[in-house]
Amino acid sequence: MTQYRPAILSASLGRAWLHDFDEKATQASKAGFEGIEIFYEDIDYLARKNNNTECPDDGQILAAAQSMRDLLDRLQLTVLGLQPFLFYEGLRDRDEHARLIEKIKLWFKIAKTLRTDTIQIPANFLPEEKLTGDMDVIVGDLRQLADLGLKEDPPVRFAYEALCWSTLVSTWEKSYEVAVKVDRPNFGLCLDTFNIAGRVWADPASPTGKTPNADQDLKESLERLLEIDLSKVFYIQVVDAEKMETPLVKGHPFHVDGNPPRMNWSRNARAYMYETDRGAYLPVEDVARTLIHGLGTMSEEGERVPEEHAQRGIRAWTKLCQRLGLNKTDDV
Repeated sequence: MTQYRPAILSASLGRAWLHDFDEKATQASKAGFEGIEIFYEDIDYLARKNNNTECPDDGQILAAAQSMRDLLDRLQLTVLGLQPFLFYEGLRDRDEHARLIEKIKLWFKIAKTLRTDTIQIPANFLPEEKLTGDMDVIVGDLRQLADLGLKEDPPVRFAYEALCWSTLVSTWEKSYEVAVKVDRPNFGLCLDTFNIAGRVWADPASPTGKTPNADQDLKESLERLLEIDLSKVFYIQVVDAEKMETPLVKGHPFHVDGNPPRMNWSRNARAYMYETDRGAYLPVEDVARTLIHGLGTMSEEGERVPEEHAQRGIRAWTKLCQRLGLNKTDDV
């Protein structure tokens, strides 16, 4: 179990409008956050900017990560994790798999520079034709990463997350099955309220915004969640999403040909908890209550987006703590 912190805020807020990392981190600190996640894309963007290059080398990437760490030290912010290590497990193209094994060695160095021990892996969402579909291959690939992480000093952990649009592993149940089969102490799960509710309860392509048997299916899923091994849960993310005014299908402003509706929804319509004025509608509090008590555990433009997101995030977290009776001495 990890010591309770006031909140986790993704450091990569506002993807269509590229905001400087310094501003995002500063606003997170001002809002009262103590820890943030770092997106690799933020490091890459900073390295490109600092070196006026479209293809920064490893040294430039590590220098950018060090400058981030220096800023975070001044802001007294902890790095909770580095993400997303994308499109890794279950690939048909084994040459690409080998390339990613080499890439993770750089990520280990970045993690050490940032002083974090956790790398997040979203479950693969490449098209089915690019994936083997073989659970043994998926587990073997992830076990290979975990074993490499165990050799690091300090060891590196991997938090595996089922995205609600992932190709083969799109539910927390399936991700837990993978984690159990990988069977390594440094391999566990990131459980996200959006991805849990977004798969079993919500459907942005439906006129109702919900799946046909949403409430009962979620209830049963949360009951199963109470039965898992807590040691397999490395951290949780608490986030909501907007209900679409019209179904997210072809012709919708967020529709992108070839992308699952839930992917387009996630990339364009995330919200913090309790933001009903923005259309937030997922049963996030029910999922969070199960995760915390039961288990015991961005696309806007504008210069003020980092400040606004930080303030919105801390308001949502503070209200959740009040409603769930959490305080700074609790373990989650």
